[in-house]
Amino acid sequence: MAEEEKEESKESESGGAKEKGGGNIVLILIVVLLVLVLAIGGVVAYLMLSGDDSADEGTTVKQEKVTKKRHRSSEDLTVGPMYPLDKFTVNLMSENGRRYLVVKMNLEEDGEELTPELDKKSPMIRDIIISILSSKTVEEITTPKGKEKLKEEIVNEINKRLEDGQIRHVYFTEFVIQ
Repeated sequence: MAEEEKEESKESESGGAKEKGGGNIVLILIVVLLVLVLAIGGVVAYLMLSGDDSADEGTTVKQEKVTKKRHRSSEDLTVGPMYPLDKFTVNLMSENGRRYLVVKMNLEEDGEELTPELDKKSPMIRDIIISILSSKTVEEITTPKGKEKLKEEIVNEINKRLEDGQIRHVYFTEFVIQ
């Protein structure tokens, strides 16, 4: 009888150990699933909040782009005469002065009548471009928005000094930062 009681107590102890181990596994699984759900929720929240536009604005922007594509004028589709410029190599603003930019670009003219004026003012135009390029940091010109801003600045500064026409756009044909 004493032996039966010992066996029963051993079985109940081993059964209890199995139940505790099973409970630990379930608890671990719940914690892992909770962490995964939180991580996925965090990623989704980050993606939704990091976008430039909200969902409603995004659909509006897409609709506007479709509308613009349908209603493009022939002026938007044609490219004016190009005025190629020689290669520019300038030092960029940096603390150690070891970064430089190599750029080759074309200026889009609004008409052929501008070419003689650009030929005549070529040194002045090169000086304007060198001044603008050398005033930039690497961080300012490595992003697409930074490059667009740089193009606009070049166009605006050159157009201030032209009489026979205007520069419509600047096209970079080579753009290397080292």
